[in-house]
Amino acid sequence: MHSQNYYQNPILKGFYPDPSICRVGSDYYMVTSTFEYFPGVPIFHSKDLVNWNQIGHVLSRPSQLNLDSVRISGGIYAPTIRYHNGTFYMITTLIGTKQGGNFFVTAKSPAGPWSDPQWLPKEAIGIDPSLFFDDDGKVYYTGNKKPINQAQETRYRQIWLQEVDLKTRTFVGERSIILEEGALHGAHNAEAPHIYKKDGYYYLVIAEGGTADNHAVTIFRSKNISGPYEGNKKNPILTHRHLGVNYPITATGHADFVDTQNGEWWMVLLGIRKYGGLHYNLGRETFLAKIEWQDGWPIVNPGEGKVLAQQLKPNLPEFNITQENLRDDFSSDTLFHYWNFLRTPRTDFWSLSKRKGFLRLQLGKAQVSELAAPSFVGRRQQDSSFTAETSLQFNPKKENELAGMVLMMNGNFQYRLEKILQKGKPHVQLIKRFKGVDEVVNTIAIEKGDLVMGINAKGQDLDFYIKQNGKKQNLAIKADGRILSVVNAGGFTGVYIGLYASSKGIASSNYADFDWFEYKGL
Repeated sequence: MHSQNYYQNPILKGFYPDPSICRVGSDYYMVTSTFEYFPGVPIFHSKDLVNWNQIGHVLSRPSQLNLDSVRISGGIYAPTIRYHNGTFYMITTLIGTKQGGNFFVTAKSPAGPWSDPQWLPKEAIGIDPSLFFDDDGKVYYTGNKKPINQAQETRYRQIWLQEVDLKTRTFVGERSIILEEGALHGAHNAEAPHIYKKDGYYYLVIAEGGTADNHAVTIFRSKNISGPYEGNKKNPILTHRHLGVNYPITATGHADFVDTQNGEWWMVLLGIRKYGGLHYNLGRETFLAKIEWQDGWPIVNPGEGKVLAQQLKPNLPEFNITQENLRDDFSSDTLFHYWNFLRTPRTDFWSLSKRKGFLRLQLGKAQVSELAAPSFVGRRQQDSSFTAETSLQFNPKKENELAGMVLMMNGNFQYRLEKILQKGKPHVQLIKRFKGVDEVVNTIAIEKGDLVMGINAKGQDLDFYIKQNGKKQNLAIKADGRILSVVNAGGFTGVYIGLYASSKGIASSNYADFDWFEYKGL
């Protein structure tokens, strides 16, 4: 077979977890979780399920998403996207803020603008909510919950369903517990419930086992939407837990199904790629797998039963996407879609217009280690081996002023390459931050003028360097990338490469200019 007939997994590389998908005619739209990053919930468009073009973010305005002081891996949890009668719906959970809970937003065009949040009442408990639009015009909300009267219980063990009136944002009729943990063969963490209707049956698909090596996809069905639901005797229909922790793709789960206009069925789901032992720095990524229906139940990748690194493409016309530039010369009016902020930006600390062809970052009081919105713009690491470089023009005036580049899993686990002032002279320092403690790895004196900062990653071996006047100087060779792994750092996100500027808690009018940034997967 020709290689052009095959696609490579994952279809979205890097931190794009909890995918949800819907089809409108021959167009497919997909969203993923974003946690403490802003804008929230990237939205992608495709016509072939393999090549995806980001068309924006669902939660792109501060009025839609308040992430002030949100904790590490708080913020926006698993979204679901659905389309009904000319309107797109995205429903999700906001965790760790005063106005937390479940809400939905709507749009006529998937590229936006999307509405401000429509908050659901406090009875909308649990995480990973989903909407199902039935043929009779009724709309159902599915969520999960912990058992009542078990105060110490942390696991979500029940899936519930209730009719909801989206206009008034109120629940209608009786709530049904449509799945109890007993039905899950002792598995725990019943999450991500989605309902589909096919051939007279309602199918309930859930994630279970927790979003690590025991992750799995299970399915249940009923002739009646409120149950009782019978489990598939072949459950789980997909898991890699039996393949062992060293298998190249693990933690597969959290699936959403879609049928194509040509009658095929596919699922998008999350998985992780480990490298450098049992470590993974890229976070949970989005994969694609084929479904075939046999005897009223879905079989995933028949004959294989697992997610494949390479697979025959769907029977759909090829979708040629315009890849966003991996090199950003900061010459456009807006930032590329792949750039994100940490928490909700409340000030205009960045500008592409104050100096044409540069990204200007005002020095912010906050540092990238704090639960704040620092002067930071970052993009995802998407490959186990990569190079990233930026050209920085910055004159620190005081010893508290710094600007540079950060490689970070979160506020407590990061490497920072910073231009600073030491004894009145410019220096570059490399800081390793592990478990919330900073350690200066190296400091070197530099000349005045333009400075290129770079990171070269070969798996978990990280080189940090600078280039000046045609000369390259290393600050570290083979620094340990495993300190940034989820195994060490915990949480639900992936590594970001960021540009930032800080005055360490003291007000400053100084700024840093970045001429360009380039990322290359190796």
